[in-house]
Amino acid sequence: MPERPSDPDAPAASDQPAPNVVAGLRERPSKTRRKQDSHDLQSLGEALLALPDDHLATLGLAEPLLDALRAGRRIKSHEARRRQMQLIGKLMRTADVELARAAVLERQLGRARDSLALHQAERWRAELIADDSATTRFAADHPGADLQRLRALVRNARKDAASAPEQRSGRAYRELFQFIREHEAGE
Repeated sequence: MPERPSDPDAPAASDQPAPNVVAGLRERPSKTRRKQDSHDLQSLGEALLALPDDHLATLGLAEPLLDALRAGRRIKSHEARRRQMQLIGKLMRTADVELARAAVLERQLGRARDSLALHQAERWRAELIADDSATTRFAADHPGADLQRLRALVRNARKDAASAPEQRSGRAYRELFQFIREHEAGE
């Protein structure tokens, strides 16, 4: 069959609106998407319950939502708490929750940073006790550290580790850990 010449005045196929979009209106989200959004808001509400009242007041949330959050803290019954969380989720659908999301995220990141700092200090303590060259590396990473005191703490921790388990006090470990934490936080 011979090809017909295309009409230059006819609109291209890509110029046609999508079948689901009519006159600039978007298709509404699916029921699954709406349920997921509702569950996300309820989870955010759970996280907001952990924030203190003075911090909640700075988030710019509506008064009915703040009242529902305060009431949610007092509820102990499982079923009543579940219903209260549904109410909080419903109230949050109409609220501007971006500031609340940011506050919850910042709180979670703060805990992660604290945990990371503890692990880093524990790693330094283990290295300092195990290896003499770790003292030099620590001094290079932390120029303000009192090297003489650090060496004394490491020496005491090694003595404590060498003694019998029933004679160990653990004090030297704690002091070395505290010294490391002070210098890690000072950076």
